[in-house]
Amino acid sequence: MRLLLVSNRLPIVTVEEKGQLLFRESAGGLVSGISSYLDSLRGSSFAGSAPRSGPPEGPTPPESRWIGWPGVTVEDPAQQALVTETLAGFHAHPVFLSDHSMDKFYHGFCNKTIWPLFHYFPSYTVCEESLYAHYRCVNRIFCEAVARLVQPEDVVWIHDYHLMLLPQLLRQQKPAATIGFFLHIPFPSFEIFRLLPQTWRAEILEGLLGADLIGFHTYDYAQHFLRSVLRVLGHEHTMGKILLPNHLAKVDTFPMGVDFQKFQAAARRRVRGTDDISWETLKDLKVVLSVDRLDYTKGILNRLQGYELFLERNPHWQKKAVLVLVVVPSRIGVDQYQEIKRQIDELVGKINGKFGSVGWTPVLYQYRYLPFEPLVSLYASSHVALVTPLRDGMNLVAKEYLASRTDKTGVLIVSEMTGASQELAEAISINPNNVGEIAAALGTALAMPEPEQIRRNEIMQDRLRRYDVIRWAEDFLGRLHEVKVEQKRLRAKLLRRDVRQRLLERLRRAPHSTIFLDYDGTLVSFADDPKDAQPTQDLLMLLRTLSQGANTEVVLISGRDKTTMDDWFADLDVSLVAEHGAWIKARNQPWRLAKPLDNGWKSALLPILQTYADRLPGAFVEEKQYSIAWHYRRADPELASTRVKELVDDLVSFTANIDVQVQQGDKVVEVRCGGINKGTAALSFLPKAASDFLLAIGDDWMDEDLFRVLPDAACSIRVGHRHSCAKFNVRSHTEVLDLLREISATQPEECRR
Repeated sequence: MRLLLVSNRLPIVTVEEKGQLLFRESAGGLVSGISSYLDSLRGSSFAGSAPRSGPPEGPTPPESRWIGWPGVTVEDPAQQALVTETLAGFHAHPVFLSDHSMDKFYHGFCNKTIWPLFHYFPSYTVCEESLYAHYRCVNRIFCEAVARLVQPEDVVWIHDYHLMLLPQLLRQQKPAATIGFFLHIPFPSFEIFRLLPQTWRAEILEGLLGADLIGFHTYDYAQHFLRSVLRVLGHEHTMGKILLPNHLAKVDTFPMGVDFQKFQAAARRRVRGTDDISWETLKDLKVVLSVDRLDYTKGILNRLQGYELFLERNPHWQKKAVLVLVVVPSRIGVDQYQEIKRQIDELVGKINGKFGSVGWTPVLYQYRYLPFEPLVSLYASSHVALVTPLRDGMNLVAKEYLASRTDKTGVLIVSEMTGASQELAEAISINPNNVGEIAAALGTALAMPEPEQIRRNEIMQDRLRRYDVIRWAEDFLGRLHEVKVEQKRLRAKLLRRDVRQRLLERLRRAPHSTIFLDYDGTLVSFADDPKDAQPTQDLLMLLRTLSQGANTEVVLISGRDKTTMDDWFADLDVSLVAEHGAWIKARNQPWRLAKPLDNGWKSALLPILQTYADRLPGAFVEEKQYSIAWHYRRADPELASTRVKELVDDLVSFTANIDVQVQQGDKVVEVRCGGINKGTAALSFLPKAASDFLLAIGDDWMDEDLFRVLPDAACSIRVGHRHSCAKFNVRSHTEVLDLLREISATQPEECRR
């Protein structure tokens, strides 16, 4: 088994200097996190950060391969071959993109549409069809690259928002592949997500559902995703499991950690002076640290304003505290980011000019990238860490700071808008939009007694030590394996080709055959209005051909009323069962009641059902002779979920002393006379001889009664991946039609009626 890691960029950057291609390790939480996981298994995958002209020395895990953009545009085929060959030594595989595609894909749709929208900045969001077209195109290019490499036993782990269409694209080419997806940024609430055009949001959700396991940092993000899937695609879930026509998808939460031991070890060997800060001048000051990438989501301006307000409200802390502000350059050349940089520069200058003196600079500002060792030195030397993003998927800075505190002192101030805040309950939590809270939190942090600091940090460090980045990766991949095991169990009941051939052979040899067929969801797909689900001419022709077999009896057994059944199927030589078994019409016979029935209860229940229909826009009541159906397929799915529970509770309570039964089907609640179901209706059609062939096909819980009364030798099939008494499953009604065509083809012409 190999682990194929797929991300927008490779963990190493290809650069050209003086005509020579060089390769250096790229920075980022994903790269360092996955590398730590691989290191924990087999040794370092990428060692050192100095530029190299070839693969690193030492052991490299042969079981893993990283697929992504190499960081540079290479158009010449000879150079592409050279880069591919060289990167193979790093166990990496490049996906080459043109400058134009990368600009429209990465700088365009990814960073002008998805990034701002998913971080709750809708006013920054750009919705241009051309940008989304390039997003689609690049995802297809990645799909072709992965499809060429993937082998049957491989595990494909796709990362982040750049490749949200890739899981489904890959699933279409490799249906049996093991595919995991992890989103490293927030997934927004449905009210934000729905701002995307309808086609885009549907394709993005379908793209993600192509994965076997979809992971998020927090429970909230997972719930936002599940709600969007319900509202946009109509798929319900059971404890995060979504049964799709082709496979089972699982949605779960995996809060990403840091390599705790790595930070601890680095903090113990730290050497001051590697971070360009004169610690001798700061030895009598309380150091507040702020480290973040330049981005409007990080709330850097807010924390500066909060620090300014803190100094105004607490003049006794002036000349006793200093803010070390490290801003890592990001997306240079993008107008929004350059504007933020200008505002930060101005605000730092304002604070230093307003409060500073000859011997004290309130804000020590650095605009540069910090390597690992100097960064850990900063973490270990700072008394307070100020982490105030306006929105962040996780934010590993908060965890890295805590992991670097070997003496367990220090105070973490963290924004409640980060995923990390849900794990770090002992930190000081603030709303980053309120500078007053930031100022107050700084006062609390700087005055916190050391024993209290240690008490809080011991709890958080213990949590981070146990659920580090290695545990995060193991947890995700372990859960992915569990999903595949469950899929295998579900597939075990699928009607395979060999089983189908044996079924057809049994039918061909049987002296007599009886075929029970449900209608809605089995022979046709569901429609918003039941009246729209009329049989096509092709379906009628297929049923006519089946029923013409001299030794074959076809029984259409449905919840439809008998008038509709007559209108649609009276011209066919088939038996009909209406209202789930209340009415029975044997072939060439008139309709008859299954048993004496009383429908006097309808007048009492109709007002209740109509009231609930009025309370749920899109719901409506269908009255039949001996049953009432309350349909809600066109209703809002979330409100419908609540109304259905209320309705069923009221009906069960109201009908406690009435001989009726309340049943839930697919987007319908039905009340019918007691003792009536498809199973009892089917008994009169069951063949007497053991050698006779019996087949029953249905799609919902109403058909389970039919499956239960069948003899052991019968063949029962349920449509969809559902737990069932049926012996087999098929994926959709189209597979049912294919099976019936094969059955029809086995009937010799001379044996037709």
